[in-house]
Amino acid sequence: MVTRACVVVLVLLAICCSPHSVAAADAKAPAKSTSSNIVDTAGPAELLNGNGDLLPTGACKADIKSFCDDTQAGEGRLAQCLTDRVRETKAGNKAGRKLSKKCTEDLAAFKIDRSSNINKDVPLARACKDDVSKWCQYASDTTAPGSVLACLRNKKNKMTAGCKKDIFRTQQEVTEDYRYDYKLYQKCRTDVANLCPDAELGQGEEVACLETKRRDVSWECQDQLFRADQEAGDDIRLSVRLFNKCLQDYRRFCRDVDPGHMRVQECLEDNMDQAKFSAGCKEELDNILAERVADFRLDTPLRDACETDIQDTCGSTLAEMDQNEKTKTTTLNCLQQYEDELKDTACKAEVHRRTARASRDIRFDELLAEACQDDRAKHCSDVSAGSARVIRCLQDHRSALAQTCTAALFDHEVRMAEDIDFKYPMKKACAWEMSSFCKDVPHGHARISRCLADNLENADMTDECKKQVQRDQNMMARDYRLNWRLDHACTGDISRLCPNLCPSGPGASCGGMVLQCLQDNQGNITDDACQEEVFYFELMEVQDFRNDVILAEACRDDVDLYCKGISPGNGRVHACLRDNMGKISKRCAKEELKLQAKEMSDIRLRPKLNRACSEEKAVYCDDVKPGRARVVQCLVENMAHPDFGQECLEELEKREDQVKNDYRMDVGVYANCESDVSAYCANERAMLRGNATVLKCLAANFKQLAEPCQAEMSRAVRVALWDYKPASALTADCDGDVAAKCPQGAHKRSGSPFTIGVVGRCLSKSLVQREHMSGKCRDLVLVAAPKDARGLFGEADSNSAIVEKLASLQSAAGLDRVLVDPYSSNTVTVTGWVAIACIISIVTVLVGSLFVLWRRMAAATGGVPGPAYAQLAVKSGDV
Repeated sequence: MVTRACVVVLVLLAICCSPHSVAAADAKAPAKSTSSNIVDTAGPAELLNGNGDLLPTGACKADIKSFCDDTQAGEGRLAQCLTDRVRETKAGNKAGRKLSKKCTEDLAAFKIDRSSNINKDVPLARACKDDVSKWCQYASDTTAPGSVLACLRNKKNKMTAGCKKDIFRTQQEVTEDYRYDYKLYQKCRTDVANLCPDAELGQGEEVACLETKRRDVSWECQDQLFRADQEAGDDIRLSVRLFNKCLQDYRRFCRDVDPGHMRVQECLEDNMDQAKFSAGCKEELDNILAERVADFRLDTPLRDACETDIQDTCGSTLAEMDQNEKTKTTTLNCLQQYEDELKDTACKAEVHRRTARASRDIRFDELLAEACQDDRAKHCSDVSAGSARVIRCLQDHRSALAQTCTAALFDHEVRMAEDIDFKYPMKKACAWEMSSFCKDVPHGHARISRCLADNLENADMTDECKKQVQRDQNMMARDYRLNWRLDHACTGDISRLCPNLCPSGPGASCGGMVLQCLQDNQGNITDDACQEEVFYFELMEVQDFRNDVILAEACRDDVDLYCKGISPGNGRVHACLRDNMGKISKRCAKEELKLQAKEMSDIRLRPKLNRACSEEKAVYCDDVKPGRARVVQCLVENMAHPDFGQECLEELEKREDQVKNDYRMDVGVYANCESDVSAYCANERAMLRGNATVLKCLAANFKQLAEPCQAEMSRAVRVALWDYKPASALTADCDGDVAAKCPQGAHKRSGSPFTIGVVGRCLSKSLVQREHMSGKCRDLVLVAAPKDARGLFGEADSNSAIVEKLASLQSAAGLDRVLVDPYSSNTVTVTGWVAIACIISIVTVLVGSLFVLWRRMAAATGGVPGPAYAQLAVKSGDV
């Protein structure tokens, strides 16, 4: 009996303890109630199924057995395992069957319930407990379900690494199904049902659908959509649209960039112009950036990086910017204007990036987009946004734009003048040139733009880059404020020398008035950096006629008529206009001559001459400061050296030929003789034809000229005789004397110009030796003579004048004896007691000379110590 009873007991125990019996008992038994209160401020929560996980014997039993057999139930581990399986299957990384429909629904219900209270998500609560107490202590899921997690997402960049990781897990789930964001689900479920009935649940389609129908979405739902965008916008993995369209570009260009904090988006943005970058990704990326620009609250990187600088530099706060549109605009302008003064380097980088975006897409410049909305529709309706196309279109229609648009466009251009990064078309066109010519040049302060301009004539520069650089220079010439370097270097000098020259209306262009003023007052500019920038601008004018807006306007018709087929650059159009000087309009000729006179003041403004004489400058004029024709004058003074280069000599002679025929081309004469020209040569100035009319008039009135003008005229005539050419207008009066007195051997070769300096020496020798010369030539040589030498040979001290004066004195004294012969042409004849006086004087001079000679010889031999005599050097220089 005992044995049979034992067997029965064992059988019953085996039945009761079999796995199937246990499972059946568990299935029927009610779930154990377990409360979680890890984050006490959130309020306690009941864990689903008693352990905060899916029920292993529920709707997902088979799926758990198939996919998660080794996973221990509890704290959401089974739910995470099944979620990973869904993702891998969707990505094509796992073959086999999908989760059953009932299990998918059960998984969704679990996640929806879990999202209502952080304490239901045990791993999240544990990881973020301390962060909640620090950043979200006032949020409560009891009074407002889902509030604690919403707070954590909003401030996730401030959280610890472990908390961030679990926050990202919850956000990733929301991208797959909007219902896992408790607040978003509660506020938008009705809108989804009404507006997006065909959206498939669990595929991330609901939010995308609502975005496309934003105007019809309820205000409550829109609020939550904005919050979701704000929380997820800085990580590409959380943007379904961007991730789907940019996955291949991400793998190609940004594989090594860690997602989060907009790093991947910014990497993609930096590579948008790469040849293999997809159009779909570029479009989606631009759309998302446009949303961020339209609502500053979405620009998380800038908000995080610049919070301190917004307060310290611009005197504002993020809260004030969010509440007041004017404050936001003013503060963003402040950040851009004072970028160099911002303390945080991350803030500088974000501000710089924001400005760069505005340079390539009008949608990223709110003020410009709003001000030019009507003009864009009118003039650029068929132009797609991006690549600065719309901005360029507005610039091309500038004259037809409304005033508000014109002003906004000008302000935009001023802001973009500082960096190549803000000149999108030029940066794109000159990418190779920047890496080749300017690789060591830092960005900012228009340094790379200047480097590219310096290489404009480099044979390796592509035509597209050259075109963009020239356009940039043309833009600078339109208004000095668009020339960043000049504007900043010349602020003080402009205020002092050129005040109130620009029109006062908003966006009104100065039209070259200030630039012209600075050039006219170049001698009064006190800032060296300003001097340098004004000179560089003059160099731009010389190279391209379009950079002189006043000349370009005056010569518009003449260029079309006479120089239509000539491409601007390297002074080609200027050369064409000068070749046609007799045909072009008076207005154009006046401006061209003004520029030509400016070129004469600095050898660097004549690139061909500067290149031809580079070696001669280094040898003879290395210590001569450029400007006011000083270097050219130095070269002219050294032209006669046997080692002087032929190419430089020929270019100098071309320049001097211009100087000899027009007083305005001679910097010294033009600067010092203008009042004398007005006084003595006004008629000649009115008849200027490039034939030395004014110069000859000044020479004829030489004695009446002011001393500064006399000095410059003496130099000018001296150089003209030094570099003499037959039939030259200024020296034509000496052609006969040169032919008669100067040896034909002075020519370099038959029929060629005279050797430098030969004619000057020949004529000066004739003057000293009292040889017969024509009156006009003699007067011209006297003008050329140095001031101290001129008195020795002037008319008042000539032999004939002395004789005439002595004769008149003799007559007035009533002397009968002839002291002088007034009819002797070359000598003075003396008689009587005058002759005796002359003999005594000669004897006295001879005795004195012998005495001095004896003293010097005695001193040299050590006999009689002699006094220290000063040596008298008489220099007989060339004219």
